[in-house]
Amino acid sequence: MTRGSKKSRGRSQVSNIVVAAGGVVYRHGDIGPEIVLVARRRERLWALPKGRLEESETVEEAALREVLEETGLLTAIVGTLGTVNYSFMTSKGQHVDKTVHHFLLEPVGGNFDDHDDEFDHVGWYELYDAQRRLTHRNQLHILERVEELIVPRRRNY
Repeated sequence: MTRGSKKSRGRSQVSNIVVAAGGVVYRHGDIGPEIVLVARRRERLWALPKGRLEESETVEEAALREVLEETGLLTAIVGTLGTVNYSFMTSKGQHVDKTVHHFLLEPVGGNFDDHDDEFDHVGWYELYDAQRRLTHRNQLHILERVEELIVPRRRNY
């Protein structure tokens, strides 16, 4: 995390800049593509696995580590999906600018039973169901990009 200064209405405020990474783990299911979502059901939070970079970690390394921790799955990077940028205020009144780098991932091992306790549920969801469940709507363009990359298109002849 890096600290910077940001002008706001004529006064300077401290801004925390956070870089995070995560990904969309996918597989081809019986009726179409499925992706992994993590959830805290009590909070009604459905999300893509992601987290902050650790010191000297690349965004790719962080994405693989965070997905392993939060889902229990070992994955391989297939491609990049883009970023999500947003700002928020902490409970202590600090402004945070966050950028999350997302990658398209395929599972190569592991098991949901091995996920950490940050989320109480990890599961496979049909792509369109995942789009409906996703709590943070600013991530929808990431799932739309997944659709572009992995859903076969019909050709009109």
